[in-house]
Amino acid sequence: MRLILGSLICVGLAALAAAQTPAAGLLPDWDIRPILEEMSAHAGRVGDMLTQVDAKAWVEKGASDTYAAQVESSKAQARAIVDGAKALAKNPEKLSASLELYFRIAGLDDMVRSIEEGIRQYQDPKLAQELTALAAENLPNRDRFRTYITNLATQREQECEIMDREAQRCRGVLATQPPPAAPASTPAGGASAGKK
Repeated sequence: MRLILGSLICVGLAALAAAQTPAAGLLPDWDIRPILEEMSAHAGRVGDMLTQVDAKAWVEKGASDTYAAQVESSKAQARAIVDGAKALAKNPEKLSASLELYFRIAGLDDMVRSIEEGIRQYQDPKLAQELTALAAENLPNRDRFRTYITNLATQREQECEIMDREAQRCRGVLATQPPPAAPASTPAGGASAGKK
């Protein structure tokens, strides 16, 4: 029992030490939430602008069919960013969701650059320029979000290292404790022998 209690106390202390580790450069929730909300709104504006793109008409002008697929994929990606950023704003320290959102944003940026070329060549150079300008608006937020993710990952690594060190220390403490005393045994022919 003492061994189990000691183990639980050690694990609890390790978790407490990890939770109290200061994260160098990690933005607090109230600072990252507005960035996430703006990235969500930005993705919505990009999605709205993509509705003006008529990639099917481009094919008639000699464009590749892949443009239409890229436009539809970009619209879906923009909707996913809108929803993902809103959800992440509720729990911004979720590293897996942060990474997923960042990769979606980077993927949308890449597809938009390709679509811009098609818009310029097959539809309207002015619309292409507007989409380029709109896409560029998100770069500062994207850079701040990337820094946030890097700092969040660093914090999680530090927490794991602290928990591992504390767990190792607790194992060492528990290993040096003497084994629990054996229960007192009854003498041969003791209590059961006297009950005849």
